Amino acid sequence: MKVMMRRNSAGVLSAYVPKKDLEEPVVAQEKPGLWGGTVTLGNGWVLSLPEMAETTTLPITVEAKKLVED
Repeated sequence: MKVMMRRNSAGVLSAYVPKKDLEEPVVAQEKPGLWGGTVTLGNGWVLSLPEMAETTTLPITVEAKKLVED
């Protein structure tokens, strides 16, 4: 699924899923650098993010895989 990863002015990392019109904060992440690991959203979804360079700037839209079903 397409997911936009972004950081707001307060520095909070969030994920926006356009198809669901859903924006949730990232409450946990597997890797400190974000890319190539999983993130857990505020609604309980766990997304696997692609490998990308640590210097990748936000916001960016990526293809993520949802690992936990509702």
